[in-house]
Amino acid sequence: MTKHHLPLGKATSEQYAVDVTPESAGWGYSSLRVLELPPGGTHHFTAGDSEWIVLSLSGGAAVAVTDDFGGETYELHGRADVFSGPSDFVYVPRDATASLTSPAGGRFALTGARCTRRLPARYEPASSVPVELRGSGNCSRKVHNFGAAGVFECDKLIAVEVITPGGNWSSYPPHKHDANRPGEESELEEIYYFEFADHEGTPGLGYQRVSPSGHGHGTDVLAEVRGGDVVLIPDGWHGPSMAVPGHDMYYLNVMAGPGAERAWLICDHPDHAWIRDTWPSQPVDPRLTSTQSQ
Repeated sequence: MTKHHLPLGKATSEQYAVDVTPESAGWGYSSLRVLELPPGGTHHFTAGDSEWIVLSLSGGAAVAVTDDFGGETYELHGRADVFSGPSDFVYVPRDATASLTSPAGGRFALTGARCTRRLPARYEPASSVPVELRGSGNCSRKVHNFGAAGVFECDKLIAVEVITPGGNWSSYPPHKHDANRPGEESELEEIYYFEFADHEGTPGLGYQRVSPSGHGHGTDVLAEVRGGDVVLIPDGWHGPSMAVPGHDMYYLNVMAGPGAERAWLICDHPDHAWIRDTWPSQPVDPRLTSTQSQ
């Protein structure tokens, strides 16, 4: 449990509020850094053997990327917070260097994956991010597919954001992607990073379940998660992610794995897969379709 649930402050480094590397996680590919910049702050980093997507959690920044082909600076407009809709983002290829400069300050997620191909640096506007309403009833959630497979080209990295209204269950039915079964299931490590909407100053919270699937290391987690917490999922059935009533839940998913095909292919838990069949008969949670949720 302690190994896979990292409460706020347990995955920090000198430069980052969250710093999960393949070495610290004990796996091969996926990384996540959360960078906090004060007004006028600047941060430099080297991509190394990983590709990165720089995503605003709050605030904007100028992102300068330099590699063997030259350099370019992209204006990351960002957003007020993670509940304010999708953000624009910048892709930083492996073997490049990058710097973020934020005139007003902000918080930024650096989602990374070890890779072999070097793709070009790119900027993607928020208007290009596909927004998916997934599930229905109390399984309704909203997915920002900014770095999903088939949406934005990367070599290994897959990254999405999920908004779950208070009282709803997400990452449900429980599912897994810890075995390489071509055309049926991908082998992907996964990081969950959480934030919550407060209520009149009271912080939110939720719960995350991971149960053994018979593959890998038998990961078994039932964690109370709060803002800034991380859950590492090297294997196992994961879900539900439960948002307590009154507090909307946000999580950022970062995935990568050894497969030749970059794909998110999942297998539902056989005891709970039937829940998908109930979704067509229920309405999507109206909180996700209101103007306030955009």
